[in-house]
Amino acid sequence: MDWSRWFRHVFVTRRALHRAFPPATLDVIERAIVESERGHGAELRFAVENALDPGDVRRDMAPRERALEVFAGLGVWDTESNNGVLIYVLLADQDVEIVADRGYNGRVSREDWQAVCLEMERHFREGRFEEGSIAGVNGVGEIVTRHFPLLAGGKNPDELPNRPTLL
Repeated sequence: MDWSRWFRHVFVTRRALHRAFPPATLDVIERAIVESERGHGAELRFAVENALDPGDVRRDMAPRERALEVFAGLGVWDTESNNGVLIYVLLADQDVEIVADRGYNGRVSREDWQAVCLEMERHFREGRFEEGSIAGVNGVGEIVTRHFPLLAGGKNPDELPNRPTLL
């Protein structure tokens, strides 16, 4: 077991989560999601978790594995066009994962999603959580607009909540 990772997950508390993502920052992220969804037909979700449970760290759960659980748990897969996207932040690991529904299979490469994750992580390492989050929402928005553009005169039905979720 990686003891330094275990200690990070023990000591990155809910308080740290609320310092990095206070209500005002959550409001800004929510507005960015609403604005993004006005330009495409996809659905975005944003979830932040301070740390994994100690047992999950002990068994070396990867952030990607947890992101997949959150994707299912939040019902991001439950959109009519199978075009939901989850932006998942694991604060203790300073890791960002993007999980996209099957509507993106064969359309968007892992490298495209990874570029957005790396940009967010760069901001987060510098303590700029709001800026990194907005960069992530905008980056995902640009990708999904290419593949699920909003039809002329169309409106994106809001199938998933826009408010970021703190886990």
